[in-house]
Amino acid sequence: MNVESWADSPDLPTPQQPDRLCLESFWSEVETIRSDSEPDSSRRDSRQSEDGEQEELWLQDAGLSPLVNGEEEDVDKAVLLSTLTKTQAAAVQRRIDSFTCSLRKRNKTPARHVRDVFASPIAQSAVPETHNSEPDAHRNMESVTKTQRSAVSGQETQGLQMDEIFITDVAYCEQAAILLKQAKLPQNNSSQCRRDDGALPRVICPQCRLGVTRVLDLSQQDMKKVRQLALIDMTALCDLLGLEVKRHKTCKRKIPESCLFGVPLASLVESDQKIKPNTQIPLFLQTLLSFLEKKGLDSEGILRVPGSQSRIKVLQQMLENSFYSGSFSWDEVSPNDAAALLKKFIRELPAPLLTAEHLNTFSAVRDIADLKQKLHVLNLLVLLLPEPNRNTLKVLLEFLSKVVLSERRNRMNLWAVSTIMAPNLFLHKAVPSKLAVDGPEKGQAERAADIMRLLIRYQDLLWTVPNFLLSQVRKLNENSSRRYQFYDKRIKHLLRKIHTDSRDKPDKNSGEVREKIHIYQH
Repeated sequence: MNVESWADSPDLPTPQQPDRLCLESFWSEVETIRSDSEPDSSRRDSRQSEDGEQEELWLQDAGLSPLVNGEEEDVDKAVLLSTLTKTQAAAVQRRIDSFTCSLRKRNKTPARHVRDVFASPIAQSAVPETHNSEPDAHRNMESVTKTQRSAVSGQETQGLQMDEIFITDVAYCEQAAILLKQAKLPQNNSSQCRRDDGALPRVICPQCRLGVTRVLDLSQQDMKKVRQLALIDMTALCDLLGLEVKRHKTCKRKIPESCLFGVPLASLVESDQKIKPNTQIPLFLQTLLSFLEKKGLDSEGILRVPGSQSRIKVLQQMLENSFYSGSFSWDEVSPNDAAALLKKFIRELPAPLLTAEHLNTFSAVRDIADLKQKLHVLNLLVLLLPEPNRNTLKVLLEFLSKVVLSERRNRMNLWAVSTIMAPNLFLHKAVPSKLAVDGPEKGQAERAADIMRLLIRYQDLLWTVPNFLLSQVRKLNENSSRRYQFYDKRIKHLLRKIHTDSRDKPDKNSGEVREKIHIYQH
């Protein structure tokens, strides 16, 4: 059977938890971030959404804005709803009920009910029945699981660590719902979340007939649909797992007058594309990572050993002034200073690399007890990231993976790299963090580092598009022809009406010959 596997164990044994040096390095990195913050960094550049605003923003991001503003017939939204599974549809309904309740408190027009969309004539004429019923999900899971077991049979009898079976044909939220009914999904609580995870296992996912689909394989139009459906599935999954996630809304902030540090990723990529068309990652970051791969992978303590703060400030200014002119020389830059510049570039982004909207959800992944459930949420979160953020995170994780693979020379294992980099991704002045308030707690360090560890180890898996999302997008695309046929009929009716009205009205220039509109049936 063709299978795709991720996270084969490296040659060196991986520690089961961060050691004392890792934890000390973690909090040293936190202090460096605090001391390196701007004087006015206490002013947050994002805020938690107000009552009702959370649901309104969610519905808009999920492509269901007509349910918020009361728009009448909208086939796109009706077709989107028709592709949802039972658990996904229930998550949408909960957001609409919550939003309606908040609107009533504010004496505003309530949002439309989901069934009102399906009751409209346009929905009835263009929308098929909802698919992915619960019995189908059960059958799919049983069928896929039986097939996958053959790929890992014999491991238990040989005393080997069991591979994890990763099912992508069934919606992640439906898998969780089935396991909860079967009482096979561990409940999330603090004692379980802090248990020793041990060495990370290999994850096996069977290839479908068309192979593995990665993010870059899809068009922008299809990725937009993937992101809408991924948001719905992730929300439904978090509801089942009992994760209460509050999103933050990014506020406008003054962009510093610089060309590298503190510039939004999208702006950097857009300006760099004028120099190098089709580039998807900031040119400065590409150059910096290339230098580190050549000079830093064999450097002992790379990323952990701090560079000189005075030299870093001078280097930063020199890069701002001369990087794009090509006059900057990397010959005198040490690997440790370059690594410090990398971390500084990430944490000085005006918005978190993981985005203000989803940073709290990334952090909440540590509260999930089951490994596969963690990977499910992370997979959906990666798909939800804006393209510049997703591409930048990918090249960063690829570099960090190379650092781990060079552990024999640089003495930086997976836990060491994770504990050093976690604060730079999960601490940001735009979003309040428990790490910045609770103080140096061992559990907080492990919490952030464990998520970083999963991102590094399973990055190839996390950048794939699960089959169930592809099936839902395919369903949307199949209905597009029916939608256009329906709109074609409406347009023809409208043109006939215009033609009839104009023929009945007296013409100001009665002497002129009137052109007739001919409607051709395709």
